[in-house]
Amino acid sequence: MNLFIKLLGTAISIGAGFVGTKVVNTVWEKSTGRKPPTGKDEDTPTTLRSALTFALISASVSTIIQVLANRGTQRAITRFAKSQDIV
Repeated sequence: MNLFIKLLGTAISIGAGFVGTKVVNTVWEKSTGRKPPTGKDEDTPTTLRSALTFALISASVSTIIQVLANRGTQRAITRFAKSQDIV
């Protein structure tokens, strides 16, 4: 069951990362009026300042999601271990 909780935590982390990316991209597009500088559209001009700002925001959101997912997984493992001891 411990492996199942770790796999579930990984799946939640991946899903949350996908949702976080979509949210950051949407907020960026709404606030700047331009598509996010992801490197996929080479014909869209991007300044270094906007690329660095987007990278910092994306990395921050990604790190926060990763930390929260890891903490949630650790709490679930601890809770499961305690309930297994009781039974």
